[in-house]
Amino acid sequence: MKKYYTRACNFFYGNISKHKIRKKLALPLNGNSSMSFDEIEIISENYKKKIKVNKIKYLNKNLKNQVNVHLSNITKKKKFKNLRFSKIPILMGVLNLTPDSFSDGGKYLKTKKALRHFKELIKSGCDIIDIGGESTRPGSKEIKSELEWSRIKNVLKIIKNHNRLISLDTRKVDVMKKATQYKIDLINDISGLNYNKNTINFLKKTNLPFVIHHIQGNPQSMQKKPRYKNVLTDIYDYFEDKIKIIRSAGIKHNNIILDPGIGFGKNLKHNMSILKNISIFHSLGFPILVGASKKRFIGELNKKYDSKKRHGGTISTSIFLAMQGVQFLRIHEAKEVNQALTVFKKLNF
Repeated sequence: MKKYYTRACNFFYGNISKHKIRKKLALPLNGNSSMSFDEIEIISENYKKKIKVNKIKYLNKNLKNQVNVHLSNITKKKKFKNLRFSKIPILMGVLNLTPDSFSDGGKYLKTKKALRHFKELIKSGCDIIDIGGESTRPGSKEIKSELEWSRIKNVLKIIKNHNRLISLDTRKVDVMKKATQYKIDLINDISGLNYNKNTINFLKKTNLPFVIHHIQGNPQSMQKKPRYKNVLTDIYDYFEDKIKIIRSAGIKHNNIILDPGIGFGKNLKHNMSILKNISIFHSLGFPILVGASKKRFIGELNKKYDSKKRHGGTISTSIFLAMQGVQFLRIHEAKEVNQALTVFKKLNF
């Protein structure tokens, strides 16, 4: 049977969205009447076509059945442990306790500075703080788990009673195990749960929510001529296969987030294709996380006006992703992004 993919497109916001839904001219995205769409793009090998949602009934039986399954995933209300999706995107603030991360390496090695930045991220509107002790920037070398743990344990201990959600950015299962003595609400493993064969079993035992992250290769080699047959459908198929593995291992909950991994084994063309078509991943039925903050593609798109902070590119990307219904944005400096999103919503919702 020929496989098809469905991408929601042509979005509406606020009162216009609600009016379209009432008139049955559009469908709600993720059960949210403030955001809807009236077109889908149907994709298969060597085929792309956009149609209005009210024309789906005229498709052939095989295609219509596949599209309707996807539409069910796209339109259903998402639920996630300790989070509400009434206001999206949800900001995940980055706290790198490393000497060599690509953006802020070395800035927060001292516990006092790390805690100060932790509080700044919360004050700036982050509902999740993603804490990591190992750099996974392109070309970075792996470090021992003992060193990684030594960088993060003091901060985790101090913040264990805080009411914000704490995400642990690690691919090492022994670091995950040690961290469970403190407050951990989410596991963010950039290896796609592939680094350690025991990770999935750990996630099953603890019942912790987690991110399925896409990466081609590993941090040391991932940017050496990455290749895909079709970057969008290859990553989509990767997520589908990984979800099947997770289910077969006995993990039944839906507290799962999908991250297509901008810059993790992708060149500029790959990154742009993912970002422009990010809404294809809604049809898998899980919330989407994108980490585009300060990434290399921003500088590659406009070398003349590149800057170290890349606020402009981060903000414009964040607004675009919000317009596509992306639920989570992983960012380094939240205040500017939050301000931009607030103004955008006031103008559109």
